[in-house]
Amino acid sequence: MDLRRLSLRGLLKRPRRLVAAAAAVVLAGAGTWTAAASGDTPPVLRTDQVMAVDGVRLDTSFFTPATAGRHPAVLLAHGFGGSKNDTRQQAEDLARDGYAVLTWSARGFGRSTGKIGLNDPKGEVADVSRLIDWLAKRPEVRLDKPGDPRVGMAGGSYGGAVSLLAAGYDPRLDAIAPAITYWNLADALFPNGVFKKLWAGVFLNTGGGCARFEPALCRMYDRVAESGTPDAAARELLQERSPSAVGSRIKVPTLLLQGQTDSLFTLAQSDAAQKAIRANGAPVDVDWIAGGHDGGDMETGRVQARVRAWFDRYLKGDKSAGTGPAFRITRTGGVNSTDGTAQLRGATAGSYPGLRNHPRAIPLTGGTRQQVTNPAGASPPGISALPGLGGSGGLGQLSALGLGVSLDFPGQYAMFDSAPLTRDLQITGTPTATLHITSTSDDAVLFGKVYDVGPDGTQQVLPAQLVAPFRVTGAKAGKDVTVTLPAIDHEVQKGHRLRLILASTDLGYASPAAPATYTVSLKGDLSVPTAPAVTTAAAPLPAWVWWLPAAGAAVALALLLTARRRTAGPAPDPELAEVPLVIKGLSKRYAKSADRYAVRELSFRVEKGQVLGLLGPNGAGKTTTLRMLMGLITPDDGEIRVFGHAIRPGAPVLSRVGAFVEGAGFLPHLSGRENLELYWKATGRPPEDAHLDEALEIAGLGDALARAVRTYSQGMRQRLAIAQAMLGLPDLLILDEPTNGLDPPQIREMRGVMIRYAAGGRTVIVSSHLLAEVEQSCTHLVVMDRGRLVQAGPVGEIVGSGDTLLVGTATPVEEPVVEKVAALPGVASALRTDDGLLIRLDPGGTAERLVADLVRLEVPVASVGPHRRLEDAFLTLIGGSA
Repeated sequence: MDLRRLSLRGLLKRPRRLVAAAAAVVLAGAGTWTAAASGDTPPVLRTDQVMAVDGVRLDTSFFTPATAGRHPAVLLAHGFGGSKNDTRQQAEDLARDGYAVLTWSARGFGRSTGKIGLNDPKGEVADVSRLIDWLAKRPEVRLDKPGDPRVGMAGGSYGGAVSLLAAGYDPRLDAIAPAITYWNLADALFPNGVFKKLWAGVFLNTGGGCARFEPALCRMYDRVAESGTPDAAARELLQERSPSAVGSRIKVPTLLLQGQTDSLFTLAQSDAAQKAIRANGAPVDVDWIAGGHDGGDMETGRVQARVRAWFDRYLKGDKSAGTGPAFRITRTGGVNSTDGTAQLRGATAGSYPGLRNHPRAIPLTGGTRQQVTNPAGASPPGISALPGLGGSGGLGQLSALGLGVSLDFPGQYAMFDSAPLTRDLQITGTPTATLHITSTSDDAVLFGKVYDVGPDGTQQVLPAQLVAPFRVTGAKAGKDVTVTLPAIDHEVQKGHRLRLILASTDLGYASPAAPATYTVSLKGDLSVPTAPAVTTAAAPLPAWVWWLPAAGAAVALALLLTARRRTAGPAPDPELAEVPLVIKGLSKRYAKSADRYAVRELSFRVEKGQVLGLLGPNGAGKTTTLRMLMGLITPDDGEIRVFGHAIRPGAPVLSRVGAFVEGAGFLPHLSGRENLELYWKATGRPPEDAHLDEALEIAGLGDALARAVRTYSQGMRQRLAIAQAMLGLPDLLILDEPTNGLDPPQIREMRGVMIRYAAGGRTVIVSSHLLAEVEQSCTHLVVMDRGRLVQAGPVGEIVGSGDTLLVGTATPVEEPVVEKVAALPGVASALRTDDGLLIRLDPGGTAERLVADLVRLEVPVASVGPHRRLEDAFLTLIGGSA
């Protein structure tokens, strides 16, 4: 069946009776409410409705300005696995800007029914046309003619693809702004004939499993996943659901926003879209943003401002609206010392340069013939991008910060190096290399990547964590292959080298399971595109930025200023050079709150050789404190100094800090030692700095190191994770709940690990809820409650503190009497226990006065003495809030 013949244009030309039968019908409405905002923010009206569309129920929300009249409309589509709720904020913002905005949950997502069709032209794409029909009947929507509303469409990923598809199937769309999406889904999931298995699995699981998809898609996935090789039928099925199938019919102004840190939908996808739509005569601008499906900064504020300007020009007809340059790249330049993010700045060009603009030849060396082994089962696999680790902490973000995390196994790759560069080199586009490949098998599968290698040869960065898979058929006889490497925007500094790697395996892809040997020879130079017309201007940001609201303009100005000069952090304090940790006045507010604190005015000091227990009930601020200490988040006030150096995300002194925050993930088929060696290799530091044997001796794993991790008990895995945190023998070791899931004997073993580590003059900070264990393993304590410091000091002082008394009573004390005791002069708190009362005195309180007051209140006092259990002290200090 040729789905291309099911054009919705043809459907719209059919008799009005058929169109009416397929139109959306409102089944239920949840009423209309006004989103009244404070200050001068205009209100927004919203109506929630469930619409019946061709037998499927679509959950929708309609946002309109409170002002009367007709407005241009915008359809906002969500990403895969999401719902209409994901686009609510953007919808409200657009409505305040004068648009009528319709959002909906796609088939199979949110509260909408139906099977997931991966933007099936007969399903999700047809739904868009029915929604446009509905908009055409609304009195709030401007019309170009009866039945034809003035309407644009935007969306990210899955929603971006349906925007492109809808523009090809329905001529009523007037402008689109798809983001981080695909042009050809078959090319995205089966690049060069290689199955992108991990991303395909993420798709399936995010969608809720095979049963949630159209049966044809489910059968296709099962077939390809089992064989590991995409077939022609699988490619055809995905191509029919791709914008490329209707590329010649997309003729509306298009803003393409594509992610640089994106191993799912690469820059090559937007490149193909730009060429096709531009060939149709439509205006097309291209914007390469910093983030993507693999993480990084999604630049949400800037991107949405540009989308709004795009619609202002092409939907409102505002010719003065600045839509920005024809081509823009967000480039990174160092680390922002205040929050650890990569500094961003824009580079622009007056026209889109494509991916092969002004290539430069880079000679490579490495011999004429290198042998590469494809191991049986393609295991162990090399590692580049890891699907599912998106967000601001993705591997792509680490790459932008100059941290290499890729792994290639000896014997499983060929390597070719350039000479050190004599000047800086800006790569913008897709490098290419021509190779001769011979295989002992009929087919060969290889993964090409270009590393940026530092002057000492140990630090190598894989830009954006991207690799280019390719399949060579008929490789037994030998074949010349020109490899198109991943499209990147990356500056290689003078003195660095380029390294071309051809690996036999990659974790994200399916490689042949049968063992084979490949012989790789390089034929010619590495060709890298330079796009010299793309320049970073020293002038202010493009004009369209200034249409941001006042807050957005302030953020843009801050980004511009930090791009021009790096903010210097505080100078080291020489008097604290030997002090592991000093925290002064540390505060962190909750997000979007001016007066609610996760941590407030926290101060304490930790010395060498101490094992410090960080205690507090849930919500006390312990985890937030540890995250600030590790440089993962930035405090609002105060400072943290480690060995005299102020902590900022990415601060060099963090190399002296080891951390175990959650159970580490290990490769189960490798031994404990092999897992640790791989982890250390990923840090890029010299092997001799690992102190592997010393860390393992402290962890006490013995002969178990040679066994596969899958045979380990939970306690052994925990100790292996601690050993991983100890690699390099950091001077300050942070352990968050290291005894979780352990039985009593394993907990005792873990106690020994911590004590042995600190015995060498190093320092351990441990956060735990097991108070009895903390009392036995820690030398000092910091007790927190509601974000504040309650008490700090040696365990002995806190447990045996003279200001806390255990009052034994002959009979239980009733709660009203406990409240009277707590209100006595000189009493800070009182808590009922099984044996009587636990009472903490104010600085002016005395035991003698307390006993007299208790007798006056007729409390049956049997004994009075200092408490001796940490649990009692803890409950007293926090007033029972745990």
